[in-house]
Amino acid sequence: MGEMLLCFVFLLCRFRFCDAGLNHAGDYIISGWFPLHNSDSAVPSTPHVTDCKQGLTNKHGYHLVQALRYAVEEINNNNISDKRLLPGLTLGYQTYDLCSLPASNLATLDLLTKQRNRSGVENLAVAVIGPDSSTYSFTPAAALGAVLMPQISYEASNELLSNKLIYPSFFRTIPSDKNQVDAMIHILSRFNWTWIALLGSDNSYGLQGMQSLSQQASLHDICIAYQGIIPAVTDKTKKYMQDMVKNIIKTKVNTIVVFSNKRRASGFFPFVIEQNVTGKVWIGTEDWSVASIIRNIPGISTIGTVIGVSVKYTEFKGFEDFERLSVPGLVDAGPSNGTVNFDVPCLQNTDLYQMAIQGFSLEPYDIVSSFNVYKAVYAVAHALHKVLNCNSERCQKSKVEPWEVYQQLKKVRFSIQNTLFYFDKNGDPITGYDLVTWIWKDDQWSYKVIGSYSPDPIELQLDASQIQWRGPVSPVSSVPESLCSPECPFGNRQLQTGQHRCCFDCMACPAFTFLNKSGYTSCQPCATEEWSESESETCLQRTELYLPWDSLLSLSLLAYLAVTLFLTISTALIFLLNLNTPVVKSAGGKICLLMLASLTVASSSTLCHFGRPSQIGCLLKQPLFIISITVCLACVTVRSFQVVCIFKWSSKLPRYYETWAKNRGPEMFIFISSLLEFFISFLRMVIDPPFPSQDFDFYHDSVVLECSKTLSVGAFAELIFVAVLSLVCFCMSYMGKDLPANYNEAKCITFSLMIYMISWITFFTAYCVSRGSFSMALYVGAILTSVLGIHGGYFLPKVYIILIKPQMNTTAHFQNCIQMYTMAKQ
Repeated sequence: MGEMLLCFVFLLCRFRFCDAGLNHAGDYIISGWFPLHNSDSAVPSTPHVTDCKQGLTNKHGYHLVQALRYAVEEINNNNISDKRLLPGLTLGYQTYDLCSLPASNLATLDLLTKQRNRSGVENLAVAVIGPDSSTYSFTPAAALGAVLMPQISYEASNELLSNKLIYPSFFRTIPSDKNQVDAMIHILSRFNWTWIALLGSDNSYGLQGMQSLSQQASLHDICIAYQGIIPAVTDKTKKYMQDMVKNIIKTKVNTIVVFSNKRRASGFFPFVIEQNVTGKVWIGTEDWSVASIIRNIPGISTIGTVIGVSVKYTEFKGFEDFERLSVPGLVDAGPSNGTVNFDVPCLQNTDLYQMAIQGFSLEPYDIVSSFNVYKAVYAVAHALHKVLNCNSERCQKSKVEPWEVYQQLKKVRFSIQNTLFYFDKNGDPITGYDLVTWIWKDDQWSYKVIGSYSPDPIELQLDASQIQWRGPVSPVSSVPESLCSPECPFGNRQLQTGQHRCCFDCMACPAFTFLNKSGYTSCQPCATEEWSESESETCLQRTELYLPWDSLLSLSLLAYLAVTLFLTISTALIFLLNLNTPVVKSAGGKICLLMLASLTVASSSTLCHFGRPSQIGCLLKQPLFIISITVCLACVTVRSFQVVCIFKWSSKLPRYYETWAKNRGPEMFIFISSLLEFFISFLRMVIDPPFPSQDFDFYHDSVVLECSKTLSVGAFAELIFVAVLSLVCFCMSYMGKDLPANYNEAKCITFSLMIYMISWITFFTAYCVSRGSFSMALYVGAILTSVLGIHGGYFLPKVYIILIKPQMNTTAHFQNCIQMYTMAKQ
């Protein structure tokens, strides 16, 4: 451990000669950390300082440094408003060249050492601007957070840095990768790209981005067919990179998300071009999607369509002119007046100097990052304005601690370049992204903004017509698909065939289910009152089956009822007017009126069968008919029994018949029979009453509106009693088939009962095979036919005699018929 500490002390001493680099004296110092060179070597096994001068010149870092200078000079010279932020005070800066991870760590150590060993002569840093990489930010953010030294990064976007428990004093002017991941997920969902490959650089930026996107993808039904990590290109990793490209081809994905920084991506795409991978859609992060190091790769135009997420562009007014005017003074000016001293041994910036004097080009990526540096400096200035209790003329305080700046940074809210800026509770800016696409015309690259993404509120705007879709050979007009399995048609569910939910077969939904969306693995059941065929995308409303009052069939039945009622009522009137005539007396006299009244009630019970079933209708319709027809059949049975006894049994059993007649036997039989039937119906109504019901089982596409308990035990008891009474009635009538003509109703009654039984047999047969409107009409028809059958067989012959043959309606005629019957018997 001691040797390790000595090594770090030695390295720190070697690193600190960078102090003479780009710096500017001031009352309050900002420490700027910028990548002036690229020395992207792996982390060594033993600590050592990376020799920055051996790395490649980073033109992007040059612009970042100039943005720091531009902001500081504006604030010091009061160039932006009449109200000075720091009246009577100046800002200064001290920069570090963060060309590698060790350089970032040692810059942190150097800064903390200075803060601890205060000399009282030099002004100490009150805030840190940088670094540019998430990987380079973790150690500084944790170390500086321990002493609440505010740190504002302009390019570190890893969402882990938003954790205030670990990195309390970390801020940034670039959105968190959480928002970038959300934007990518929305793009994939927008084009229904559910079968993708996911690649990430082998650093915290790529690994954390891959992890977040993988978690979000599963929540949006996006399947990741292949995941790969992009390492730095070395002799050992070339074979791995080639195999990674082959695996992408093997998975047959058309959309690849590359969550990588530009350095790793620039090493990966040559392998893609080498294996002639074309016609794909590449989703890029803000770090590489508009970076020149990527678009300048030879043959990059052949890889397909590139859609990138880019930090929202804001016009940076005056910055380009500032850079241009700064170049002439670089040679003569020294570090004391705020310009660059290129002769110091640490930076060895001859190449940067040559780049500056030979001309420079500000690309959109440079402008966006430079503006982020510019905002960071102004955020520090506004925080100092609050800490120092400044007004427009002077500041009240002079001594400032970094933790005081940190406290005020959380509250700053200001407008800069017509843009409102502030930090949220996690130290992140509330800003969105531009969505860009690559445009190639005659091998000339350009990019076009095709939309935007806002995290608060979440909103994706994208104009797909602006995208230049590139197929394997030539541009295509339609959006490329990236699916493991094509979407199932509506009415078909997905049956997963592998480990990925995006790979499936389609199976038709069975009857009584539906599926009106694609991507579902289960069919939705129809509601009880609905139905569907197999492979349906919606359910249909069931047809309601009942006898409506206004249907043609119902109107015909109502006409039939009207005729029946007319006949029974008119017959009752005729019999009432001729009650004392021999024909009416021989038919039963007053009993005939009771029979006709019961037939009228039985006919009227059919009115309960029309319309939608009601509670009262269900309670009345069967008892009304059953009780009334029982009364009628009991009367017919009594009448038949009387005639048979008079002509056949009176001589053999004179006392029995006389006793039965004197003790009101006929009336008692009718009363008891009717009372028994009424008692059965009453018990049924009390114990198991019917009610309006819906039968969904008989038909698949219809619902039968009927009364429940149609085939209950009580209903069968009622029907059996009527059936037994009908059989007894039939037997009595048949025994009197050879009686005198005026008393012989056997044939007519037998025929009536035959019609009665046939009509009900027909109805029950139809009811077993059909429950629709026709079977309901048969029920009404059976009632009316039964009534007309009894009426026609028993009463019409007598009405015929009364109205047409009045000469036969005399006592003499009836006595003559009896005498002729007696003579014939003898």
